[in-house]
Amino acid sequence: MTVKEKMHSGELYLPGDEELMREQNGYLDRLYDFNQTRPTEGAKRAALLKEMFAELGEDCYIEPPFHSNFGGHHVHFGKGIYANFNLTLVDDTHIYVGDYTMFGPNVVVAAAGHPLLPKLRAQGYQYNAPVRIGKNCWIGAGVIIVPGITIGDNVVIGAGSVVTKDLPSNVVAVGNPCHVLREINEHDAEYYFKDRKISLELKNI
Repeated sequence: MTVKEKMHSGELYLPGDEELMREQNGYLDRLYDFNQTRPTEGAKRAALLKEMFAELGEDCYIEPPFHSNFGGHHVHFGKGIYANFNLTLVDDTHIYVGDYTMFGPNVVVAAAGHPLLPKLRAQGYQYNAPVRIGKNCWIGAGVIIVPGITIGDNVVIGAGSVVTKDLPSNVVAVGNPCHVLREINEHDAEYYFKDRKISLELKNI
């Protein structure tokens, strides 16, 4: 099995392979270019992201600085995705994100990990497990999502949560480790924040 095959199979491998690093550095050069763009260069940013990502839907926006191990090469974004400052995607293997999902600032989605056995870590071994995030999720500021996690659709994850287990659709989840607090319910159809009511106009869109 080649290094690239091991990257996407969950097997342990050594990421310092020379050929792999040369390829990775090419992707990181484009990531550097993206992060050097000016706020007025929206079209340039969009064009770079289209080159960088494995898949990128329409109307996606990532606020620089953006950090990614492979410059987005293994990232699959649906349409209408928004990411605030300092999104980190550890994309040594594939990361999938559904349409209209939003990321708060300083979110980390990690698809790479290291073995617990100290002597294997000392030699630099790594494994990868894909992460899947559903449609229309809101990932709060400072959330960390670890390798191999699947998150359903319409999930809201509270700021600072550490997601170590899969989450079902249509829930609010919080904490470290992250757990389901409650389902999204009829109250959420009436109030958008504390005692602030959703207008009738917005309810009917």
